[in-house]
Amino acid sequence: MRILITGASGFIGGRFAADALSRGLEVRCCGRNTQAMHWLASRGAECLSGDLLDADFTRRASRDCEAIVHCAGAVGTWGSYRHFHDANVRATENVLAAAGSNGTRRLVHLSSPSIYFDGKSHHDVTEDFLPRRFFDHYGATKHLADQKVFAAGQAGLEVIALRPRFVIGAGDTSIFPRLLRAHQSGRLRIIGDGSNRVDLTPVENLNLAMHKALAAPDSALGRAYNISNGQPVLFWEKFNQLLQRLGLPELHRHIAYPLAYAMAALAETRARLTPGQPEPAMLRLGMAVMARDFNLDISAARDQLGYQPRVSIDQGIENFASWWQAGMPSLADHLPAVDTHS
Repeated sequence: MRILITGASGFIGGRFAADALSRGLEVRCCGRNTQAMHWLASRGAECLSGDLLDADFTRRASRDCEAIVHCAGAVGTWGSYRHFHDANVRATENVLAAAGSNGTRRLVHLSSPSIYFDGKSHHDVTEDFLPRRFFDHYGATKHLADQKVFAAGQAGLEVIALRPRFVIGAGDTSIFPRLLRAHQSGRLRIIGDGSNRVDLTPVENLNLAMHKALAAPDSALGRAYNISNGQPVLFWEKFNQLLQRLGLPELHRHIAYPLAYAMAALAETRARLTPGQPEPAMLRLGMAVMARDFNLDISAARDQLGYQPRVSIDQGIENFASWWQAGMPSLADHLPAVDTHS
């Protein structure tokens, strides 16, 4: 099978591309950062540099591909609505149009559980849950992108959306790295009392879910699936476990959630008044995410996709720690080589 993986210059897209190559799939990658895909090209992937907002490029990239795994998109919470709409909605529209014109059979769309988040605690969230309001532009535009995908499914394209929670592992440049840098600068505090439970998902398990989605039967198509390890953990306890593994002092200082949230709101206001609007060090979303309970019900993925997490959260933390402690080397040097003769 030849597949196109969009967003392969990023953490999730790149790790899935490497995994797909190891399973013998023909992989074409696209992303805007050519250098970040060199390691995939060295493993046998065809890598194209371009912007999914360019409809012609998107059609060329997906030509002769039986399936598309759409991992590209804007992440984070800081930026204009237009920025997120372009990257998450318009780019997805172009991918869907390209799939239609090229006769692509299936699209696996990387959605996000940020769609569910409204700043409050939630337990065992199912895929049909929607908050009264989205917390930020990211959640709102990912929801719109999902609607475009499901509409294409109604028109005949085989579609599945996956919503993975807190993806961790070697190559992660978002969740743990930001916290580690804040901790090393002395700025980090436990938000609230530290008792919040969340889901974490080792990237290897997300890779497994993506392969399950590529091979899923017709009965599983046309809907979204939550993906995690299905085992909520105390977030700050796991972060301290990571600190201990890295030989860093554990975090014990707390800050009350209302105070942290107010400080983040002030930081955001100042940033918006600053020329260039640089991203502030504190964000309201970050304070809420780090203080609230939030876990997903993954029974649909288990029942319909046959998804069963294989890598434990502790192993996921270990995989990240060994990569981080090695100085964040290129994943080409960190991951096992692909056996091109098997």
